[in-house]
Amino acid sequence: MSACRRHFNRHSLHPWADLPGLGEDDSTPVIVSGDGIYITDDQGRRMIDGPAGMWCMQTGYGRREIADAVADQIMHLGYSTAFSTINPREVELARRIAGETPGDLNRVFFTTGGSTAVDSALRLCQLANNIKGERQRKHILSRHHAYHGSTFLSASVTGKERDKTAMDVLQDNVHFLSVPCHFYHHQELGEAAFCDFLVRELEDRILALGPDNVMCFIAEPVLGSGGVIVPPVDYNRRCWEVVKKYGIVYIADEVVTAFGRLGHWFASEKVFGLVPDIITFAKGLTSGYVPLGGFAVSDRFMDGISGDSAGGNIYSNGYTWSANPVSCAAALASWDIIEREGLLAHVREIGPYFQRQLRTLLDIPLVADVRGTGLMAAVEMRLGNGVNGDQLLQQDYAIGDLVDSYCREYGLLVRPLINVCIMSPPLIITTSQIDDMVRALRRALERADKELHSSKKIA
Repeated sequence: MSACRRHFNRHSLHPWADLPGLGEDDSTPVIVSGDGIYITDDQGRRMIDGPAGMWCMQTGYGRREIADAVADQIMHLGYSTAFSTINPREVELARRIAGETPGDLNRVFFTTGGSTAVDSALRLCQLANNIKGERQRKHILSRHHAYHGSTFLSASVTGKERDKTAMDVLQDNVHFLSVPCHFYHHQELGEAAFCDFLVRELEDRILALGPDNVMCFIAEPVLGSGGVIVPPVDYNRRCWEVVKKYGIVYIADEVVTAFGRLGHWFASEKVFGLVPDIITFAKGLTSGYVPLGGFAVSDRFMDGISGDSAGGNIYSNGYTWSANPVSCAAALASWDIIEREGLLAHVREIGPYFQRQLRTLLDIPLVADVRGTGLMAAVEMRLGNGVNGDQLLQQDYAIGDLVDSYCREYGLLVRPLINVCIMSPPLIITTSQIDDMVRALRRALERADKELHSSKKIA
């Protein structure tokens, strides 16, 4: 065992730490370098970074332009507090973001990442209702399998039950709708009929709670960490129409889908045909080099709680590193690369090829479903042996771990979410690199399928 791993096991506590096995990790890869779409571990093994870090390495590793921008900013102005000062990098980045958001979403608030962006947006909604004298508007609508973060409020609206079984969350005012995944539900219905069911369920829930009691509906256009769930055609737009019909705030959580993942700066309007009241963002904003997130909010929303309408109130929310000039400099440098190299158009061109190549894996018995859009996809695995309950969950974890370990042998890092392989490679990936990626995944899946069926390793 390397010194790095020994010290990790002794001193580190990672996100989503496996508490029963704390201090006994012998399999998590130790990554020491990155170049383009590749990362290298401490054993010298070079792998394609299938999940692009955590959906965020848009322009790839080793970008000198971003490193130089960060270094120059540190030497020029390494810190500036947004509580009492303004820095030019913040202003320029906010201007660019406002230029690409749909409708009148022209005001930008910067946070430290996606969780704090969601948390801050929800707190703004709470404040707005209190200012307007609508203190009864406390109910929040979300979906099962949704992931919105790990702060208290963002975790509360996250619909991944296994992530919070032993942790406190807000419960009374948060309501979860069906996951909009045809593969999981109502397969006896066609996709159009399934979409009708989902939209009707949303409206029925609003009416049951009372429209005047609902604060907001928060939705990822594509559910990312819930398993890359692409809702039925027109689902997002129709849900938005229902929400706006009843005067409820629509929050589009684009922490994953913004900044090129679906081939646009923001996906809400250009891909899904809707204009939210608030869009949250993070991840790809800086290409993952330094932390930064935030939200954009509409002028109409802010007009109702500012100026003479503010009632003397303030938005008492913020972070030490809100609008940090170094983070904003990294985001501007990443933005310049995306524009200069035409990466948005590249994703629109290469995304369909990525999805087609992954769907060739459906001929492997272990593969139950392949789904995705743009440069985000999931391969779901099932053994199909009739196991249910806790035994099925244990089996699914074991399948995911096995495929993950084989992928690393063949030069591919994936992100196993139980029995689902998540992939969202850097936007710079080429067709030949996609072929390498799918080839490695096929070898891993076929090897795991053969082993599991021949050895009965998993009952």
